[in-house]
Amino acid sequence: MQKIRSYILPIAIVLGLLLHRFCATFSVTVPYLIFSILLLTFTAVDVRKLKFSPMFIWILLFQIVVSIGLYALLMALGARPVIAEGVMMAALCPVASSVAVVSCMLGADRQTVTSFTIIGNLVISIVAPAYFTLIGVHPELSFMASFLSILRRVGVVIGLPFFIALILQLWLPKANRVLSRYKGLSFYLWSVALLFTIGQTIDFIFLHGEGNWNVILWLGVVSLLFCAVQFALGKWIGSKYGDVIAGGQLLGQKNTAMGIWMANHYLHPLTSVVLAFYAILQNLFNSWQIWRHDRKKKEAPVSH
Repeated sequence: MQKIRSYILPIAIVLGLLLHRFCATFSVTVPYLIFSILLLTFTAVDVRKLKFSPMFIWILLFQIVVSIGLYALLMALGARPVIAEGVMMAALCPVASSVAVVSCMLGADRQTVTSFTIIGNLVISIVAPAYFTLIGVHPELSFMASFLSILRRVGVVIGLPFFIALILQLWLPKANRVLSRYKGLSFYLWSVALLFTIGQTIDFIFLHGEGNWNVILWLGVVSLLFCAVQFALGKWIGSKYGDVIAGGQLLGQKNTAMGIWMANHYLHPLTSVVLAFYAILQNLFNSWQIWRHDRKKKEAPVSH
């Protein structure tokens, strides 16, 4: 099963490219898939014993400050809004709910990674609606009305699973144990969500890409730059707190399915191209990391 797992994400990406029209019709299921993924992830760890690390502050600061800071800078310099929004989403997109799978395979501390999965997603569920409101997604509404409207949708998808898991662990521990047995399904649900969201993005490109190829090219460059910078910077931050792997994965590995969904609903739909490219790049990088890690283990001398 472990060998099959390494091929699932590349297969999801290829099918999303080839069957984009078919996959796009199922994109409405993505919020439900993300909700289920996070619920299974949260029930598998004692949410009352979250392990906080100062490393989390620096990672969240990068996501929160750099995302809106670069957006404001690019807009001030006269950049096209879709490029500025793409840059913002490349930094703001929350950590992948399946980050623990790859991180632990590479040797990261499971409790640290899982704790940030919960904390990071909860923080972004509040910050993202505020940013989307500032950009003016619903100009006909006041700031507070727009913020609450977006928070209701994003918060339900990201925040509600956490509170359900907390309630189950406090008052229905048997039900929580039953759900936690199926935590492995979160990886496959994420693959399905990725399939549908990439299909939706590729379908949008085919329908509206005419005349926008230059923008799409720039969004691809943004994706490549942010993928390289975030993994490298995350590893550097992690080295300061004794877990290089966790730092790299927590800042670099993104919940691209969630990010594409948010971009398609609250920003210019072409913005999601950044995260579609990012999904491909991060999975190629993670596959290489796993291959290198396994090779080093095989080459390591056996102690007697």
